Parts: sequence; C-alpha cells; structure tokens
Amino acid sequence: MVNNQAFVIKGGYPLRGKIRLSGAKNAATKMMVASLLTDEEVILENCPDLGDVQITAELCNMIGSKIKRQGNTLKIKTPKITNHIVKELSRKNRIPILALSPLLHRIGKAEVPIVGGDKIGPRPVDFHVNALKTMGAKIGETESSYVAQADKLKGVSIELDYPSVGATENIILAGVLARGRTIISNAAVEPEILDLIKMLQKMGAIIELGANRKIYIEGVEKLHGTTHRILPDRNEAVSFAIMAIATDGDIIVENAQQINLITFLNVIRKIGGEFEVEKNSIRFFRAGKLKPIELETDTHPGFMTDWQQPLVVLLTQVNGTSVIHETVYEDRFGYINELNKMGADITVFSKCLGEIPCRFNERNHPHSAVIKGPTPLKGIEMEIHDIRAGCAHVIAALIASGESKIHGIKHLDRGYENFERKLLSLGAKVKRV
Repeated sequence: MVNNQAFVIKGGYPLRGKIRLSGAKNAATKMMVASLLTDEEVILENCPDLGDVQITAELCNMIGSKIKRQGNTLKIKTPKITNHIVKELSRKNRIPILALSPLLHRIGKAEVPIVGGDKIGPRPVDFHVNALKTMGAKIGETESSYVAQADKLKGVSIELDYPSVGATENIILAGVLARGRTIISNAAVEPEILDLIKMLQKMGAIIELGANRKIYIEGVEKLHGTTHRILPDRNEAVSFAIMAIATDGDIIVENAQQINLITFLNVIRKIGGEFEVEKNSIRFFRAGKLKPIELETDTHPGFMTDWQQPLVVLLTQVNGTSVIHETVYEDRFGYINELNKMGADITVFSKCLGEIPCRFNERNHPHSAVIKGPTPLKGIEMEIHDIRAGCAHVIAALIASGESKIHGIKHLDRGYENFERKLLSLGAKVKRV
C-alpha cells in the first residue's frame, strides 16, 4: 500500500457485470483481536487482505502472535504474550483499544497507543475506558497511550449511554473471561458483532442475546481455538449496489446477504432503484426515474452511517430535494465540499433535519444535508479523508463527465480488497497512478 498513489477515473460509463464480496473488514479485525484471548490456534476463513487487517496483524505480531495467510484463510496463534506494550503502529488505527481486554486477561497489564482512524469526528473512547474501570481495571493515560492493569476482571452490569459498536465489542471481550456475569444494556447489535459472538461461542464463551439491546455474558475459565468463516462485507455490497444504480448499470453482487441489507434495500426501492435476490447473490439496477428521499442514519437495524456518503452521491442525480440527517457521527459531511465543486447542490446544516432524537441537537455540529437534484457532475481533482467518503468520491467520478483524479486512495486500500480490479471487471475506466 503506497501512500501517495491516486486513481484517475474517466466517467460516463455504466458498470455492468458481477463481483464477489470479500469478508467483512469490521468483523475480521475484531476477530483477530479476539483470537488473543486463547493460546490455541484460531482459523479465520474469508478473511480479506486489506489495510486494516494488515495493521491489526502488525498489532498481534507485536504482542506475540504467529500469523500465516493462505489465500483468504488466516491462521493466528498466540501461545504466549511476549509483549504487553503496543508501541505506535505504522498507521494510526482504532483497533488497539480493543486489545486492552485480551491483554488484561492473559497477563494482567496492557499499554496501547491512543486511537486514531478516519477523520469523521472525535469518536471518544470514554465508553471503553469507563466500562473496563467498572470491571476492575485501573487505567491511566499518557500523552500517547492508555496504560491498564487488573488482577482479574469481574462481571458487572453496564448500561451504555449510546449503543457504541466499539464499546460493545470491548465489553464482550472483557466479559467472556471475567469472573461472574456481565450484562450490557443498550448494546450495539450490528451483524459484525453477532458474527463475533458466534465465533466466541465456538471458542467456549457463554453469550446470550436478550431483548431490547441486552447482551448477557457468563464468564468462563478458558477459551479454545476454533475455525470461523467471516460474514460477507455489507458495506462493500452497498458500495457496488449504488455504483450500479448511479451509473445506470447492472451489477450482480455475489454473497450479498439480504438479511443484513433489509433497511438499505428498502431505501433503494423507494428512490427508484431495483434489486433481485437470488440464492447466493443480489442483482442491482435502475427501475426508472430516480426519486428524492428523506432519511436518517441510525445504529443497526437503522440505515448505517457508512452507507450515507455513497447514497448522497446517488441523490445528486434524482429529480427533487432529498434530506439526510446523520445521527451517528457529528462530522461526517466533510466530503461534500468536493461534490459541490463537481457541480452538486448540497447544503449542510447544524440543525436536526429529522425525527430521530439526536445527541447532536443544538450542539452546532454539521450533521444534516439537503441535496437538490438532478445536477450534472464534472470531473475534478480531489482528496480522500476516510474510507466511505473515498467510495463516494469514486462513485461521483464514475458518473461525472470528463476525468477525475482522486488522491489519498490509501483509505480505499484500508477498507476494500481488490477494489481497482473489481471496478475494472465491471467496465470502469480507472487506473492507479
């Protein structure tokens, strides 16, 4: 992965063909960290080879893991923790905070770097730190790292102020080997979390899913190795689905799972896109004129925040005014300036333009957008700042007239496996420079 590479895309060509989804990035990285809970081998099938997986492997290797990859199968074994201090990785990432729980369980101490990641708002880790403190960990903070120690984590009842995905995952990793029972109220229940729970259950954990976002965990003495197949990446499915409709093309997305895309599929149908669910795939295409929509992002099973940016590009091509209310992150419209430079007509507001009770209300965060269309887009030179905004830039370039040059494609390499190859297979005019 070379940091200064760019994509040059010539727009105006409908994408047609078939692509196969990779394993979910947001599940693979967490499962690699979960493997640290046992000294036995964990085999992850359908594990994508992309930037965030590589940086997680760097973290695990630093701790003492032995990792082997054969195709899309990753074998990871950590017989002994050889180092409890995770120094700064080759790139900032949010994964290290999740390593606290496994390290505390294995050797009672841990030091991990301050989190980084996409530029989509502060994304504080207070939920993580406070939860682990409640479970008996002592956690301090230096200028560059979190330092933690614990004799033995204990099960407690924790109610999250917000159903944070990362905090839910961290508490699960802490609870499976804690003494006693852990109850998470207002937990996140994304498909990737459920897949992590399935893997941990195969390793010997006792985890029960309750009603109303509750997760019950009975701590066990030891976990063992397992083999687990990672679920397909629903974010990648949405990316290519929107490409099909935005370019007036026709794409079959193999391994797309309807159960994890129900909310998205409803939105696509409302705006004039269409899909056909087959046994092992979903076909996406345009059904007629595109129509505007009013939409709010939300935690699962709501409309996922990672789907918002690609959808906004599509909404620039519909006949009418659409409204998007972003309720998950407070600053996820940074990419819109460049869409407007391409010819879009998008205005961002700090007001809540929706009905969902929003924690950003009256806090002056730019978290609502009004999109007027249709507007023709023209190719420009632009910079990517996060993975999904990068996908939005690519979709915009695919439908724009002329040529676009997109810098910062290291973010796309972090989140998409073989992205360029898949685009080329669908007829996109794209080259890496």
